[in-house]
Amino acid sequence: MRTPLLAGNWKMNGSADLVEAFGRAFAEAELPEGIEVVIFPPFPYLDAARRAFADTPLRLGAQSLNPLHSGAHTGEVSGRMLCEFGVRYALVGHSERRQLYREGDAQVFDRLLAALSVGLTPVLCVGETLEERDAGRTMEVVLRQVGFVMSRLEPEQRPRVVIAYEPVWAIGTGRTATPEQAQEVMAGIRDYQASYDRELADGLRLLYGGSMNAGNAAELLAQPDIDGGLVGGASLKVDDFLAICQSAG
Repeated sequence: MRTPLLAGNWKMNGSADLVEAFGRAFAEAELPEGIEVVIFPPFPYLDAARRAFADTPLRLGAQSLNPLHSGAHTGEVSGRMLCEFGVRYALVGHSERRQLYREGDAQVFDRLLAALSVGLTPVLCVGETLEERDAGRTMEVVLRQVGFVMSRLEPEQRPRVVIAYEPVWAIGTGRTATPEQAQEVMAGIRDYQASYDRELADGLRLLYGGSMNAGNAAELLAQPDIDGGLVGGASLKVDDFLAICQSAG
């Protein structure tokens, strides 16, 4: 049985007040049993979030990490540093990192390895652009991104990876893949993983990202191969994100 995972990626948004508001709301919230909830705030709020979330089910994630553990890399943050602040998860390969900061598959893989090396759970983000979807290349693009990473991992490392499918054309646009479209891609990823190991494929957690909100979450999460969501804009609204988490029950 796969544990549902609901993740809120705040991107370069949020405030100290929002951190406190989430802590208060989730300290009192009744969530479905057996789900995990993770918040990925900007780096400056990690310590405040660790304290605010102490008596809640919320776990902490980081939006990125440097592949190296230390060194002369001004402005960067290492996995070891993140672990000191109670971080449990790390995003790697988000489309904004790939597009805006030119992180290619090799760099994504290095970051994922760095996360694994310090005990963090990497959330590998994959997805196609609108042009790639319109050209019928969705599965080609997604499986290339997945395969570049999974084919280079040791067998014992693969089960530690979470994969988030985020169609780039649906991130922050208000457009959402239909449940059927999302399910088709998720099933394709799971089938691809079965080429390594059926047990691995059956246990792999797959998240949908791309304008998931309180109105469409239940229908998306009802799909057999969608095990949770990587939520953007809606994760900045306490009530909306709470409603998404409650729809996972």
